[in-house]
Amino acid sequence: MTKGIWFFLAIMAFFALTAGFVLAVNPNGANYTGEISTTAAADDPELHNAFAGNMTYMDITGFTTTQSWQGYYGNVTGAIELANTNNKVLYNWSLASPEGEVYATQNGSGQVSWGNIACYNFTGNYSEGGPRLAKLETLFNISTDDVDGVNETFSDANTHAPFFTAGTAFTTGLCPAAYMYGSGGSGSAGTYEEILLTDASDDAQIIFAALLENNENGFDSEKYDFEMLVLENGNVAATTAYYFYVELE
Repeated sequence: MTKGIWFFLAIMAFFALTAGFVLAVNPNGANYTGEISTTAAADDPELHNAFAGNMTYMDITGFTTTQSWQGYYGNVTGAIELANTNNKVLYNWSLASPEGEVYATQNGSGQVSWGNIACYNFTGNYSEGGPRLAKLETLFNISTDDVDGVNETFSDANTHAPFFTAGTAFTTGLCPAAYMYGSGGSGSAGTYEEILLTDASDDAQIIFAALLENNENGFDSEKYDFEMLVLENGNVAATTAYYFYVELE
């Protein structure tokens, strides 16, 4: 079930300086505080009195909460630092309005091959045969005709702003993207863009990347730096654990 979460990411993106060489700058682990989880309330049923012999035409509207996605939204603070392996800071550049990305993946510390980062490819085949998309959706109990499936939510036809991840450049519209909703009740290019990435360590390995905004009006008219979705199988009792990373510019 979608569990909308407000949380505040307190983060630091740093350049690590060591004797003789410089380490590549990868997305850093993110910490969060202020978690608030909510979900949509069910509507009360409407009453109609049945009368024997009558035939009644009805137009019925309603909603069902998705069983495939979890939502996250919030704000980001942090700094760019020049520090050593003991986190001793030589210099710090505070960021009042951070730019960059928030990442969510099921791979924890040391388990993401950031040097292999690439767009997630819906049409590529996995090692046992068949499209990667089918394997990914099967893992989360999503049917090909579900309206809230992966490729119904993220599209290769959607554009997105250019960005960098671990030194790899992604040009405008290169990857599958989705637009989270703003205060107008819809999504559009240029605001709250989310991208599908992978490090190709597994055929269904996926990294969700939310491009940071600067206090944009969010889905509930409050101001946030990011909004994003992640996959979650709501048809089973077990939850899905995600690790959060951040990369600041």
